[in-house]
Amino acid sequence: MAALAPARKSSVRWRIFWFLLMLITVNYVDRASLSVAMPLIAKEFTLSPVMQGLILSSFFWSYTVMQIPSGMLVDRFKPRLVITVATLVWGGFQAGAGLCTNALSLLLMRLGLGFSEAAIAPAGGKLNALWLTRNERTRGASLMDGGAPLGAAVGSLLITALIALFGSWRIAFVVAGVATALVGALAWAYIRNYPREHRGVNEAEAAFIESSHDEELRREPADASGRALDFLKYRSFLLMFFGFMCCNTLFNGLLTWMPSYLMKEHGLDIRQMGGSSFIIYFSGFVGELVGACIADKWLASGARPNTVLRTIFGIAAVIATVSVFSVAYLSSVTLVVVLLSCTVFFLRWGNLYWCIPPLLGTRAKVGTLGGFLNLGAAIGGIGAPILVGAIVQATGSYFLAMMFFAATGVGLLLCSLGIDYEKKLPV
Repeated sequence: MAALAPARKSSVRWRIFWFLLMLITVNYVDRASLSVAMPLIAKEFTLSPVMQGLILSSFFWSYTVMQIPSGMLVDRFKPRLVITVATLVWGGFQAGAGLCTNALSLLLMRLGLGFSEAAIAPAGGKLNALWLTRNERTRGASLMDGGAPLGAAVGSLLITALIALFGSWRIAFVVAGVATALVGALAWAYIRNYPREHRGVNEAEAAFIESSHDEELRREPADASGRALDFLKYRSFLLMFFGFMCCNTLFNGLLTWMPSYLMKEHGLDIRQMGGSSFIIYFSGFVGELVGACIADKWLASGARPNTVLRTIFGIAAVIATVSVFSVAYLSSVTLVVVLLSCTVFFLRWGNLYWCIPPLLGTRAKVGTLGGFLNLGAAIGGIGAPILVGAIVQATGSYFLAMMFFAATGVGLLLCSLGIDYEKKLPV
């Protein structure tokens, strides 16, 4: 009698990460909605460029404060519960922004949005460590974080379409908030903390994941029992922190100010701005998937992580820097959109930084390390909108803002080349 063929692995782990892509897409639709509506809000509330920058930045104030606590909450209470609660709460703040009548109330709603969104990235990093194997994590990181440019792209079209349909940015914000709460309910229904807790995972998939994790555990330092602040002693941790800060300073600077830049510097109306923004940010989504595919295939071939990741990040930083630098000297809106698309396409390769926490951290500290990683990104998110607003108000143009963005690209390059991606930190 012929032997039975072994059962094929189920693929629930990838469906989990496609769900995370949807979740973070919604995250960035809500986050970017204010940037899309800001030209209308600024006119209604009579806001100066500096005040616009403060409101755009305010999201990141609370988002930054909550990064390390969020990572610790994820390590303690597990990703499923944290993701569900966070999504329901941020949906409420997003809808509440539509009820605001002045700058102060809008700023407070954005603070609440930042507070509640802070846990999503560390929770996704934790799921990356719990569900994926070592050679799958760059793809997992790209799916998780691909929601950033995809959400910015979809949000540009969706929010402008809702504004056009209802003739009100307020209704657009309320609709977005209600949709977010529904996604939170779906998160509780589908996400599980561990593969064997999910009914769709068969024995072959569970054993495949566990075998890889057992091998990783054997490689972890035996004395990894330090405090979270002990990470500060290690160069790779510091370069990871500042490298991702530079990457996200550039991305969030574009996310918060590009709609106003396209309308004021190049005369686009809100529909044209929405279409151009969609092209630019969708290019980033495609770029993130392409970068992850290259990295995963290269790593799977047996190449060293240091070779793969330094090359990927180096190419990305150089091309993004040259592209955004060149935008400052162009007057053709078509060429501007092409170069900004190129900038964001390669810049999103930098978001493969989300595969670094599982590479550098022990399993018990992956959530905390992810919180530190996102803290660097959030600090960049605080500074970029305010600084760009001050530059625009002082100079009356965006030229120096583009030079600032180019400088952050250089920072990303230098930090990425100095990280040792092959050595776990004994913390």
